[in-house]
Amino acid sequence: MHVGVLTVNLEVTDALTLKDKRQVVRSLLARIRHNFNVSAAEVGQLNSHTMVTFGIAAVANDAAYVYGLLAKVVDLIEHESRAQLIDYATEMV
Repeated sequence: MHVGVLTVNLEVTDALTLKDKRQVVRSLLARIRHNFNVSAAEVGQLNSHTMVTFGIAAVANDAAYVYGLLAKVVDLIEHESRAQLIDYATEMV
């Protein structure tokens, strides 16, 4: 069993309030969960109205599959027009 953990830092560029940020975060997390069947949650910077930290986890029998799946999640996030990818890190356990 291989577990991959992806930590992603984003900036929600158009958010003026926490409500604006939450709309983007909910939408993006729902798309990630639906498209890739992974666990995903907002795990940091909860009080900032522009910055977001996501934690995303995937489990499979093949480490290469998990790594590729998380790379596809990063690609989806990079193409999100309402948020800018600042940094990400992938860890395999």
